[in-house]
Amino acid sequence: YGTLLGSSIFQSFIAGPVAFTSLPRAQFATLQATIFPIYFSLQSALPVLLALTYPGRSHSSPFGALNNNNNGGHAVKSSMGGFLAEENRWTTLMPLATCFAATVVNLVWAGPKTNEIMRLRKHQETRDGKKAYDAPPHSKEMQQMNKDFSRMHGVSASLNLLALAGTVFYGIVLAERLE
Repeated sequence: YGTLLGSSIFQSFIAGPVAFTSLPRAQFATLQATIFPIYFSLQSALPVLLALTYPGRSHSSPFGALNNNNNGGHAVKSSMGGFLAEENRWTTLMPLATCFAATVVNLVWAGPKTNEIMRLRKHQETRDGKKAYDAPPHSKEMQQMNKDFSRMHGVSASLNLLALAGTVFYGIVLAERLE
C-alpha cells in the first residue's frame, strides 16, 4: 500500500511539477513519455497485489479479541476471498478496482493517445516553424492539436486523481482496522 500511495503522490505532486519547471519542454516531454508507461504499469499492478494480499480477520486470535469490530463477530477470509467478500465490496473492492481501472485506462489509452498527439504536434511545429506553446496565432492544425492535447492531458490527470482518491480511501479503510 505504501508503494502505491507514495509513488502516486511523488510522481503527481513532486517529480512531475519539478521536472516541468526545471527542464526544457522537449526534455520534459521525453522524460514523461518514458516514465509514464512504467508508472502506470506499477499503479496497475499494485492494486492487484493488494487484493491478493488482503489481510483477513478472524474472531479467534492468540492476541485476544482482535478484529471483533466491523465484521459482525465472524471471520473474513484473507486474499481474494476476503477482498471479494460481500461486506468488502464498497470499502475494499470498489476503491482498488477504481484505482486499477483508472491506471489501466491511462496505460493503454490516454497515455499513448497523448504521446501520439505530442508526436504529431512536433511535426506540425516543423511545418509551421513555430512551437506549439509559442504565443498565437497558430495554424488551424496546431490549434486543433493543442486543443486535443489539452483534452487528453485533462483526461489523464483526472484518471490519475481518481486512482489516487481510491488509494487514499482504501488506506483509510485499512487504518480503521488497526487496533
